[in-house]
Amino acid sequence: MRSITALLLLFVLAGLAFAQNEQTEIVEKEFAYRNWKYKNVGTDGKTDLREFAKGKKLVMVVYWAPWCNNWKHDVAFVQQLHDKYKSQGLAVIGVSNYDSVDRMKNHIEFYKLTFPNVYETESAADRLKSEHYTDRTAAGDTRRWGTPWYVFLEPGQIAANGDTLATKMNVANGELIPDKAESFIRQKLGLGENKTAAVSSAAAIEACEAEKKSAALIKP
Repeated sequence: MRSITALLLLFVLAGLAFAQNEQTEIVEKEFAYRNWKYKNVGTDGKTDLREFAKGKKLVMVVYWAPWCNNWKHDVAFVQQLHDKYKSQGLAVIGVSNYDSVDRMKNHIEFYKLTFPNVYETESAADRLKSEHYTDRTAAGDTRRWGTPWYVFLEPGQIAANGDTLATKMNVANGELIPDKAESFIRQKLGLGENKTAAVSSAAAIEACEAEKKSAALIKP
């Protein structure tokens, strides 16, 4: 019995390892990233990205889907970045796609996300019609679903008005590399070298395993 349990655990860990296969560098890209005004998840009203960015040193827009295994490797790290640097000028905002609003709400609640989240689409059928698809493919992302996907905006890159918010920005077409992502953020915020080791995604993996007991997950 113990050997069977150990074997099952080995398969679970192997599955998690293979799911985390889209880590990528943060790189500068040129494309027309349009301003958006999306509905908030769990609260009334909408959030305008240009207005949200005002007064911030760096805005990190992260696109995610509730069912995405790869996003679940990043979720704890993103929350920790928000907690650690929000007072230093970092603003994190999530854009959810391709699932029901109820599932989005459950996801936010399950992972105790405190940064704001909006949503663009509510169905997987909207993938090819979404602005998320248009923008990320313009940035060179060739993945089918493309979550997580990150856009980093700095004040000097943001147009004061018009449909196009920015034409040159940094993006990550996949999961973040924690130490490199944190170094990038610290540099953009005008902070020094990080003296502590990058936070791990162990909490996200543990939470992911708990959730998998009640729902099947789809790989992006």
